[in-house]
Amino acid sequence: MNFKEIRNEILVIILASVIIALTISLKNYSLIIYALISFLIIITINIIVKKIIAYYLEADLRTKLWSIYQYGFRKSSHFKIPLPMVWLPIVIGFLTRGYFWWLGILEFDVEPRTERVSRRHGLYRFSEITEWHLAVIATFGIIANLIIAIIGYLTGFEQFARFSIYFAAWNLIPLSSLDGSKIFFGSKALWGIITIITAIFLGYALLVV
Repeated sequence: MNFKEIRNEILVIILASVIIALTISLKNYSLIIYALISFLIIITINIIVKKIIAYYLEADLRTKLWSIYQYGFRKSSHFKIPLPMVWLPIVIGFLTRGYFWWLGILEFDVEPRTERVSRRHGLYRFSEITEWHLAVIATFGIIANLIIAIIGYLTGFEQFARFSIYFAAWNLIPLSSLDGSKIFFGSKALWGIITIITAIFLGYALLVV
């Protein structure tokens, strides 16, 4: 993970913590610290798992802040410079006074490593990373968050578990270049399955206090 990725992760962790704190009070410092530690674990594990899966697929994964690249459906309808969307969670959080969270802030790019490109036969006859590969990588990130949510509930850290579930749920939204879009366009069936599973987790998190 390079310096830019670490910087982006820190920014996202702070943003997510502030958004959560808006629900109660920005003066609740213990909540902010708890949220910071929680999202440090949640987001770091999400990224590490996706990097491991990408490495297994002989590719390099780089995370970055969510941006919008197009303003229309035609290929020519794109911004000359990507429009950063890091402001959106803050605006939504303040306008709704914390009652509506937006936690989908990170996206990722994947490039095949030299080892993959150099292969010419068998399974690796094609060196490009397909939409299916992107879907698999993003799905494992969601699964990782659901697993640590289970661990959180079993060890008595219910709030941490909820944060992890909320983060997974938001990242499943098939919007722009977020993880949900990568899963949806890679395999609608896979997106449907993981969405149903996450919805069950989310329902439990919302109903059980």
